[in-house]
Formats: sequence, structure tokens, C-alpha cells
Amino acid sequence: MKVLITGSSGFLGTFLHESLLREGNEVIALNSHTCDLRNPHALSAFDNFPLDRIFHLAAWTQAGDFCLHHPGEQWIINQKINTHVLEWWLQKQPQAKLIAIGTSCSYDPNLPLHEDYYLQGQPIDSLFTYAMTKRMLLTGLIALSKQFDLEYLYLIPSTLYGPGYHTDGRQMHFIFDLIRKILRGKWYNEPVELWGDGEQKRELVHVRDFVAALLQLTEKEKCTHINIGSGKEYSIKQFASMICELVDYPNEAIVFNQDKYVGARSKVLQTEKLSQPLPDFNWIDLQTGLKETIDWFTASREHFFPQRAH
Repeated sequence: MKVLITGSSGFLGTFLHESLLREGNEVIALNSHTCDLRNPHALSAFDNFPLDRIFHLAAWTQAGDFCLHHPGEQWIINQKINTHVLEWWLQKQPQAKLIAIGTSCSYDPNLPLHEDYYLQGQPIDSLFTYAMTKRMLLTGLIALSKQFDLEYLYLIPSTLYGPGYHTDGRQMHFIFDLIRKILRGKWYNEPVELWGDGEQKRELVHVRDFVAALLQLTEKEKCTHINIGSGKEYSIKQFASMICELVDYPNEAIVFNQDKYVGARSKVLQTEKLSQPLPDFNWIDLQTGLKETIDWFTASREHFFPQRAH
């Protein structure tokens, strides 16, 4: 197949790109350095390259409290990115199936995290703008499919983790930040301070699991949106305890700062819709996935802590 990926150099994009190449696909891999999707003509170089699949992963955001400080920019930039991709799809690649990545933060935390409620209610205030741009992306896909009979799939991931996470000076998603802080505490005898009271809960999906589910769903489903999650959540205290056990660090040494930003209190996706096309999906065990991620951090010690490596 002939495939195009936006956001190909990100954490998810890297794993998806590798998987598509292993399957023998001809892949056009785009990232923010090679293709500025804020430009309405950014994709024109590929107008005459008939595609079978378009994987739209690109988004302008970061983990942590980034969304609190850039709401206006996020609205403008992400609306441009999504509109330009969808318009190009309609005008130049209508035969292609477009697979887009949503976000679980689009859900109203007071409603069930079930696909039927994805466009209902209001996302939490700290993530509101980014969440609404992702809702608008789904709305655009639905509208184009209805009017022009285009084929799409919109997938909503839980928090992804695994080896090879790209930081590039950015804030880390919570699980990587937990691992980094606890490893620093072990290696350099630094205090380990975690944000919040530790009772906020999160769900994790290994990035390889997500890619495998994404590729299977791409062949089985169309014109719908589907949560991809493990269906299990753990508190930050539980995650920290697991990591401490795996790296041999005293769990009681961790300090929780309740004055810091914590985001949603709970975020576990309902996955009944996922289980229908993938009833026997074999998820990577959390302990196994965490150990793999910790081992990658440890092997990358000089990259993450160059000033303290020797």
C-alpha cells in the first residue's frame, strides 16, 4: 500500500512508521521539519501520488501544563493543521482512507468515557482548547464522510508509554516523568517530588499495543471513532510504587506536592466498542512494559542526564 503519515517523528509516529515499513508499505513520512502543515499548500507536492491510507497524527501540543499557557495558539495552529489535511484529502486524495488520532482529554470527565459521549459535555478547563480542536477534527471527518462519501477512522488513545519516548526538552507525560524523577532519586540521591496527592488515576497503553490495534482496526472498521485503552487504571501512588520496586528505590521517600497541577482526577476509557472487532487482543503486561521503559531510560542515561553521567 501507499501510505502518508503526518507527525511521523513523534513517539507514536516513529513506531507506526516502523510497523508500516515492516509490512512492506510505501511510506511518505512527514514531520514538522519537513512539512509545515500550517501552510495550506504544504501537501501539494503529493497531489499526484495516489494514496491508500493517510495517517494523521500531527498536532501542536505538549504534555504537562502546556495547554494552560497556549490556548489561543493551540486553537489557531491545530485548526489550520487539521483543516489543511482534511481539505487536501477531499480535493486530492478522496480514494484514501484517513485514520486520525484523537485525545481522551476531549471527554467531559463527568460523563462516561464512552464513544457515545465524545462530543458531549465540556472537557476540563486546563485542556479545553486542545480538546475542542480534536472534537472539531472528528466533526470535520463526519461531515466530509456524509457529504462526499469519504472513508475515515478516528482513534482515541489512552496515555501511551514504552521505550524510545521523545523529549527534546519538552515536558514529559506523567509516566515518563515519574520514571525520570525516581531514577534521579536513586542515582543522585535527589528528593523525589510528585505533583498532586497521588490519588489521581491514569490508564496506560503500550505504544506497540496501540499501533497493533490501530493497524488491525484500520482494516476492520470505518467511519466511526473508537477508544483504545487497556480498561484498567491505577493511581499515581500505585504507579510510583511499581516503579520503586522495579528500580529498588524506597517508596516512602517520595513527597507529594498537593499545590501543583494534576489534570483530570480519573481517566480510564470504556473499551466495549474496541473489544467487538478485537475480542482476543493480547495486551502487554504493565509490569513488563514498565520494566522495558525503565531499562530504556537506564540505557539512555547519558542522553537524559549528560552532566551527571560520569
